[in-house]
Amino acid sequence: MSGLAAVLFDMDGTLVDTEVLWWQTTEEVAAGLGHRLTRADAGEVVGRAVEDTAAHLVRVAGRGDVDAVGADLTAGFFARVEAGAPMRPGAQRLLSALERDGLPFALVSASPRVVVDSVVGGALAHVPFAFTLSAEDTPRTKPHPDPYRVAAERLGVPVAGCVAVEDSPDGAASAEAAGCGVLVVPSLLEVPGGPARTFRSSLTEVDVAALRACLPAPRTAPEAQVDSGPALDHP
Repeated sequence: MSGLAAVLFDMDGTLVDTEVLWWQTTEEVAAGLGHRLTRADAGEVVGRAVEDTAAHLVRVAGRGDVDAVGADLTAGFFARVEAGAPMRPGAQRLLSALERDGLPFALVSASPRVVVDSVVGGALAHVPFAFTLSAEDTPRTKPHPDPYRVAAERLGVPVAGCVAVEDSPDGAASAEAAGCGVLVVPSLLEVPGGPARTFRSSLTEVDVAALRACLPAPRTAPEAQVDSGPALDHP
């Protein structure tokens, strides 16, 4: 029987209000490299893996070591998250509704494990995720499809039965490429439309029925051509 099998949540900017903390961290590290972070950098910073952001900062600053910059980004972000990362509006109500309905849900993040564990041990400590995935847990992280494919496999459900809840272009691209239905609740960046994407302005507008409506349309097999045999000549 087809239907909603699981919900896969992004973390930063989706369940917890950490995108601003990430921006502040990146702004601080960029300044140390002599680069002033602006909105022009947003596409290379928001929703990206640490190594991608580090590579961008080294490239635009023309100096620095990617590994060292990545370590600075991780340490700075971790310190801010440890100080407190509040949940996004509507997140707790939606998670509670999924728990009541017995629908499994997991956390699929592009953040480093140390940051994921900090948030899950803090603001999300009470949330019964089936498991959590971090950037280190798959060969490639977002925007590649690997995280969402691995999450569906770990849950033992078809990826087409999963709805991913995302806030960024890279996250939405990852989930869509994997074959999930995608519910997009944008935070800092505008997210372009896509065939598998449904948009809401806030999680306060989302319930389980809305998630079910985000499932990708089932693929139908092409109709078989019926061979009616040779045409008959009629007198």
